Amino acid sequence: MGFLPLSLTLLLAATPIAVQEPPLQDKAAPVLEQAMAPEAFEAVLLEGDIPALQLACADAVQFGLQERLRLLRNRLMEVAPAPQPFEVVMANAQALMQCKAPDSVPVVLARFGPAPGRQRREWLLLSWQAAAAAFDQDRAVLALMRLVEGDRSRLEEERLIVGLDDEGQPQTRSALDLLAEHQIANGQESEAVLTLLAARTPGVAAARRLGLASELLGALEPERSGPLLEAALDQAAAAQAWNLAEDLLRLQLALELENGGSGDRPRERLRRLATRVDDRFTLLDLDRESSDLGSEERQQLDQELRSPRAPGGHAALGESRPSEVEAAVDPPQP
Repeated sequence: MGFLPLSLTLLLAATPIAVQEPPLQDKAAPVLEQAMAPEAFEAVLLEGDIPALQLACADAVQFGLQERLRLLRNRLMEVAPAPQPFEVVMANAQALMQCKAPDSVPVVLARFGPAPGRQRREWLLLSWQAAAAAFDQDRAVLALMRLVEGDRSRLEEERLIVGLDDEGQPQTRSALDLLAEHQIANGQESEAVLTLLAARTPGVAAARRLGLASELLGALEPERSGPLLEAALDQAAAAQAWNLAEDLLRLQLALELENGGSGDRPRERLRRLATRVDDRFTLLDLDRESSDLGSEERQQLDQELRSPRAPGGHAALGESRPSEVEAAVDPPQP
């Protein structure tokens, strides 16, 4: 079959939004025309404070000076030995992030035990940031769960910075989706399902999360997967998110085939929806997989699928009005 289950990227993709607070790390360092002179670097390495060392890290990163980065990382681990106040520990950890050493951040953060409130929140967010950068899924999950005292439903409204866009503005994603991704990467699919089902936002976000939960349960508990996928389709239809509805039907088709079914019902639902929204690309792909096609017909369809600007290619898709597709996922029976 030509369709695959929905990818995590597709299901959890979120449009970045502006945030109220600045990133934990400093804004991007200014672009320099040339690297720091060797004598200046030696002076910073021997006598520089944390801000100076962080600037030297930015310089070394910009110019790809790996030996300097190694020396700076070692210096940052020694420049402020415990005990230190909160501000110093956080600055030291942020400098290590700038120096591309997220693995070392937990060692520095362990030098201070934050009290409940603002300090604990900032400490946990930086812990998560470092764990995510180091692909340490265990620590990332732990930091996010501690951030909301184990109540994963509270993570849905948390917007965490995951990068900068082309204009240097913060890009954010829901912490709930990020927790689910960490759990999946850590092999905790059952926990990820619980996380996804803790969300309360309806519409497209719900459709994506329910779809992913269904995909995860497809192998673990197939009997629970089906109802969740139907609920995801309902949410997609209510939001008139027809592209997402098509993807969910592809997932339904793939899961049914994996479990030994014929796939006739989801295939027909997908064909009906693709017809209603003028998605000729999907219709061509369905036809290409039809068992009654001859070799020449199949080759012709393959060529059309590879040539999106040719007649019938997906670049020529038309858009149907929402009123024409309100019942497209499962139209009323006569």
